[in-house]
Amino acid sequence: MKICFVGACNLAVLAPQYRQHQIGGESVQQTLLARALAQRGHQVTMVVQDYGQRDGAEWDGIRVYKTYRPSAGLPVLRFFHPRWTGMWSAMARADADLYYVSESGMHVGLAALFCKRHRRRYVFRTASDADCEPRRLMLKYARDRWLYEYGLRRADAILVQSAMQAEALSRHYGLTGRVARMMVEKAQPAPARDIDLLWVSNIRSLKRPERMLKLADDFPDASVHIAGGPMTGSEALFRDVMQAATLRRNVTFHGRLSYYDTGDLYGRARLFVNTSDIEGFPNAYLQAWARGVPVVTLIDPDAIIEREGLGIAVASPDGLRDAAHRLLHDPAAWRAASERCRSFVAREYGDDKVLSVYLDAFELALHAPSAAPDVPIAENPRNV
Repeated sequence: MKICFVGACNLAVLAPQYRQHQIGGESVQQTLLARALAQRGHQVTMVVQDYGQRDGAEWDGIRVYKTYRPSAGLPVLRFFHPRWTGMWSAMARADADLYYVSESGMHVGLAALFCKRHRRRYVFRTASDADCEPRRLMLKYARDRWLYEYGLRRADAILVQSAMQAEALSRHYGLTGRVARMMVEKAQPAPARDIDLLWVSNIRSLKRPERMLKLADDFPDASVHIAGGPMTGSEALFRDVMQAATLRRNVTFHGRLSYYDTGDLYGRARLFVNTSDIEGFPNAYLQAWARGVPVVTLIDPDAIIEREGLGIAVASPDGLRDAAHRLLHDPAAWRAASERCRSFVAREYGDDKVLSVYLDAFELALHAPSAAPDVPIAENPRNV
């Protein structure tokens, strides 16, 4: 298959020399999926932002086409140029049969319009519970909400992270989503478990980093590590969290780390803590479980943590302290949970098992009766 992954921040995961740039969980997932497909002989491309890389450069067998620089263009006008034109031009150069898009945003609608015009297929995958409910969409502008719903309704296949998301998608949009598990990179052994409580995320208000600071106060003798960079519009919150963290003797604040660098932190941790109000299926859970790290959280997708014993899910922020205390101070309970985490990932998240759902969805999208003929897309900008 000729598959193109449309993910603005993917290059920071794919190419080590660009790892200083901001990423999210979908950047990790798209890149791991793209690598696995390339290794199995599929022709894989990516459409990413312009960080100064050569257009058409290749990493791990994946050819990468650039769209626009993150700060390029004038307010309002930049929606059309360079964002719309840049995205379409890069998608045209990729010349794929199928385009893979994830996470709500205007890019979903733009990708759908491109595929409609050029008679190509595309698959969409949710990245958060909020992607399945109009009232919870984390999109500022009505234009972006409209484009997202337009693209969502025109996807040739929709993949979701959990059964809960599938139900919400059906209830709110009348659409069918198939649950697709996430890719997990093999974990490297860490030298020691010298971090008691670990928090890793982009620092923004819905992630509720202040709850982790409170937990650090509740465990003054514990080693607490916080890693995360600022999101656009959340710079003041980042500075506040950094300042508050440096005032606590038991807290180490790392700021933004690359995907590769956070792997070492997970391996050193005893517990991973998630304090968010809204999530989908956090990539961080899988990174933790693969290294035998139980999760303490408010978010339990499809009750998987409770059912499989992969940590402790609580009903309110006040419960985080008791859950952490239970696992930190009961070595036998921690060892049992740690072993369940490793076993669960090994059993349920092997590459071939995870990939089968994606490949089925791709084949269905490509070979449905209305699938487009194989018509090359010219690189002439007038065709875009």
